[in-house]
Amino acid sequence: MTSHVSRRTALAAAALLAGATAFSPLALAQEKPRVGLVMKSLANEFFKNMTEGAIAHEKKRGDFTLKAVGMQSETDFDAQTAAVENFITQKYDVIVIAPADSRAMVAPVSRALKAGITVVNFDVALDPAAMKKAGIDLAFVGPDNRAGAKMAGDELARTLGPGAKVVIIEGNPGADNALQRKLGFEDAAKAGKLNVVASQTAHWETEEANAVFTNILTANPDIKGVMAANDSMALGVVKAIDAAGKTGQIKVVGFDNIPAIRPLVKQGKVLATVDQFGSDMAANAIDYGIKARKEGKPLKGWIKTPIELVTAKNLKS
Repeated sequence: MTSHVSRRTALAAAALLAGATAFSPLALAQEKPRVGLVMKSLANEFFKNMTEGAIAHEKKRGDFTLKAVGMQSETDFDAQTAAVENFITQKYDVIVIAPADSRAMVAPVSRALKAGITVVNFDVALDPAAMKKAGIDLAFVGPDNRAGAKMAGDELARTLGPGAKVVIIEGNPGADNALQRKLGFEDAAKAGKLNVVASQTAHWETEEANAVFTNILTANPDIKGVMAANDSMALGVVKAIDAAGKTGQIKVVGFDNIPAIRPLVKQGKVLATVDQFGSDMAANAIDYGIKARKEGKPLKGWIKTPIELVTAKNLKS
């Protein structure tokens, strides 16, 4: 009798010990945090490279699991909202997001924070006024877009000289990086005494930029330079220049240093672009998110990431 009781007691104790171990703080701490990466259009090479960099980083670190999602187009804001909502429902630990719209994404981000999820805003800053209204304070991990655009614009101004007629092709009106790059281009135009004859959005898209610039060029055939807020749009601009028979006559600068733009820089069809090291940006933001969650300390302020002007002189294949 005693032996049976002892055996049952031992089995019960073992079961309790196993359960305690499974749910102990130590065991929970050893579980890999789940990270949701929310990007913009995966049709853009910049975000394709970013995805590849994040996946490689997941394999290198080995201490977190990653799910990366993006939009079909640069204006598919609902897809970003749905992605954040899905990560909230699935109770992810960290969400790292590059907002397509700096104001529209504040509400879903606020819901994620209230659900206890660590959120890192990178690449495109959320709107400060909208965040204040929502009662949230979130750090921004990303480059100085205004300074980067001015670098590219200054290179154009040095090449063309004062008085040259130029055009600005803008990104999404609701995105902070689009606004900052436009301001940077305007800073360069003012400093270099360039004549900005048109400034119009093409929503970051190649074909839209092609159509927009074709129309502007028809109305202003003496344009000498174009400042495109990203390289995808610069590709469309170059296509329009070639179609108009003006190859080499109009200088173009862009932003992102995507692989498709590099041959055009080498050929002289694109004067300069700005590298913001996209393949590293998401990986760094993920690191910040995991660290902040582990330490229980939210990120604050602006964590600047590097930028570099790329021309034919310093182009890396």
